[in-house]
Amino acid sequence: MGKLIIDGNSVYEVDETCRRKKEEEQRKSQKEEQEKKRNYHRQRF
Repeated sequence: MGKLIIDGNSVYEVDETCRRKKEEEQRKSQKEEQEKKRNYHRQRF
């Protein structure tokens, strides 16, 4: 069972597996962006 979110009269269930996968993809994307920036700065000097 996922996390329940109550918003007024509405109730939502968050799929924890999907949430974790999305967070992992975001961390990977951020890490790749940082690596691109580092490589760019290294090439300039």
